[in-house]
Amino acid sequence: MMVKTLDFVIYWAIVLIPFVMAIAPAPMHVFVGLLIFSFLLKKIISKQKPYMYTALNLPFMLFFIAAAVSMLNSVSYRDSFRGLFRLLEYFFLFLVISAEVKDHRHAGKVIISIVCAALLLSVDAIWQVSWGRDFIRGNLPIINIGLKRATASFPDANVLGIYLSAVAPVIITLALYYFKRNKKIIICLVGLLVLAASALTYSRPTLLAIFVALLLLGIVKKNKILLSILVILIVMAPFILPSSVKDWAKQIEYNPLRFMCNDDRIAIYRNSLNMIEDHPVIGVGVNTFMKNYKKYKESPEYRGIVTSDYIYAHNNFLHMAAEVGIVGLGIFLWLIYRLFKASISIYKKLESSLLKNMSLGLILCLAAFLVNGLTESSLYYSRIAMIFWYLSGLSLSLGRLTDANQPSVG
Repeated sequence: MMVKTLDFVIYWAIVLIPFVMAIAPAPMHVFVGLLIFSFLLKKIISKQKPYMYTALNLPFMLFFIAAAVSMLNSVSYRDSFRGLFRLLEYFFLFLVISAEVKDHRHAGKVIISIVCAALLLSVDAIWQVSWGRDFIRGNLPIINIGLKRATASFPDANVLGIYLSAVAPVIITLALYYFKRNKKIIICLVGLLVLAASALTYSRPTLLAIFVALLLLGIVKKNKILLSILVILIVMAPFILPSSVKDWAKQIEYNPLRFMCNDDRIAIYRNSLNMIEDHPVIGVGVNTFMKNYKKYKESPEYRGIVTSDYIYAHNNFLHMAAEVGIVGLGIFLWLIYRLFKASISIYKKLESSLLKNMSLGLILCLAAFLVNGLTESSLYYSRIAMIFWYLSGLSLSLGRLTDANQPSVG
């Protein structure tokens, strides 16, 4: 009876986590904690090992060791221990998702949860820009160069963009290639709303991430219409951009690096490289980048920019190399390689329309997250990092599902 109750909790926590992520960090952490606790308790009661083999077990263990070793240089053991605990939380979230998605129907419910979360955020973002506050948490939009940038329930427009770009590819993939008739129309409309909300963030890395994901989708599916639309958008972009963006692009002399990163990010990257240069092998200590940053600021900084003394690297890979060293970064890149290798292998073996298109969409979601991470420390915002590890576990979970007795969710 106890095991059945725990299975029930695990089942619905997996379904609801993507949705509560869209609401606020507190309920997300409650659901993630409940999920991990229920999973471990179930394993103890059933006298089973609390882990299963996945392609990420070994690289994650080595990455955790590299993070622990980096504490030799830590300026705050308290913060570093928090960082190690957070890594364990991410790994157990990944492990539970990869092990506990039950069947096609369960996977279908997860997709419905992701679609509902994206729809809620998109409508909220559009409402926020139109009426001045989002209706979930009452946040005001951010104003940059005269543009209202949507944040919805997130604290920043770029963070909203990370979430939307991380889920948009699977929604669009299933809308175009799985759902039929009325459901196809509904999911396509949701996809369009997600794209509109993403545009309202005016987050260049978000738009780049979605563009790359859709480009890969068009190439894999050999969809000439989709590829043509993307080419047309590239050609039209200089003409349809808001005038304030055009004026700003002119001010920075149409420099593509400055356009994508802003001068302040470039300054942060240069300072981050100083940190890496000082401790190249094991880094300055896990979860201490911000506490070390002030020490490594150039004087003067790039183009006279003055960055905050306490700030993220705004690049996952520079942030990681600074904290856990080049060795730790190398291990993480190996983890990413194994994640994509395993996910692509699963995609090739699947036969059911739902699972195959879901697998492809999830691979593109992970790719979009990493592209966005080139100008954001998205793996270091705990609320938004959860979506990466959740989607990673979901992607690998599909390898356990059979193609038999597939219920129709389309």
